[in-house]
Amino acid sequence: MTSFATMKKEAAFTAGLLRKRPFSCLVQVTNRCNMECSFCDFWPNPAPPRQELSLEDYQRLGDELGELGCFLISVEGGEPLARPDIVEIVRALSRKHITALFTNGWYVTPEKARALFDAGLVHANVSIDYPEASRHDGKRRLAGATDRAWKAVDILRDAAPRGGKQVHVMTVLMEDNWRDLEALLQQSAAHGVGHQTTLLSISGFRRGKGPDQMPPASIGEHLVRLWDKYPHLRFFRDYFTRMEAFLGGGAMPTCNAGVQGFNIDHVGNVSPCIERIDQPVGNVREERLSVLHARLAARREEIDACQQCWTACRGVNQALGGGGSARSFLDLGTRMRTS
Repeated sequence: MTSFATMKKEAAFTAGLLRKRPFSCLVQVTNRCNMECSFCDFWPNPAPPRQELSLEDYQRLGDELGELGCFLISVEGGEPLARPDIVEIVRALSRKHITALFTNGWYVTPEKARALFDAGLVHANVSIDYPEASRHDGKRRLAGATDRAWKAVDILRDAAPRGGKQVHVMTVLMEDNWRDLEALLQQSAAHGVGHQTTLLSISGFRRGKGPDQMPPASIGEHLVRLWDKYPHLRFFRDYFTRMEAFLGGGAMPTCNAGVQGFNIDHVGNVSPCIERIDQPVGNVREERLSVLHARLAARREEIDACQQCWTACRGVNQALGGGGSARSFLDLGTRMRTS
């Protein structure tokens, strides 16, 4: 059963959407990672643990986010489970908000999974980009990465209060794997979990330095067909219908980054989004988040013109920003609902 606390947060989140309040925050709790993915620029740029935000910082941050609204908080890395205090961080952020964890799965154990969900975690997402172990292990540059990832999927599914509804495989769509998405969808369905995707980014800060390339614009039609065929592909349909326009250089909607969504990195710097992480407006250790958010909002005209990415975080902000659309609320309340 859905707990009263969860229902209360869901109601607050929906009310915030309708009132056009801030609702989305990406938080990198560390840049440290045990894997070396070619499309990621975080693992080569870690900060020592002593420089990362502390548990006390996250406890305060959860309250300051609560002053702005009820947030969907993406807890990311690096690899977030590299932090020994990740359960308490999730607890601090889950007290007033809806939390989603993104992990490569390596450090997931039954005990850790139960502790995370007991701490209030709502969504757990495990990164898997290829159906074959040889290709996924090669991309992660770590033997055994695939096996550990699928074991993590099963462990998290079994620990989640609502099972596979709260657990997803997350796939980065690139030129060399978009044709494999259906095979991956069949694998995630066999494990009884959901599936989400995000488009590769090559235009943001430090992006595009590796060998990975964007898929062709024609992927949009392919993705919509898969969305229609596989109901466990749990994301907004509009995200896929706009994929062709983005990849083909067509007209795109104004970006909502910095106003209803923003990024907080592992040392506390606040920026409009993860693509512009090199353009912080300040640090949560030095100023209140409300002040920093107002500073972001003052830059809206500059940010509005940005069309650097069509990643999943932008997809969420586009679907639900500005009060949302009927189509997006339908997807949110049906296909993507975890309760």
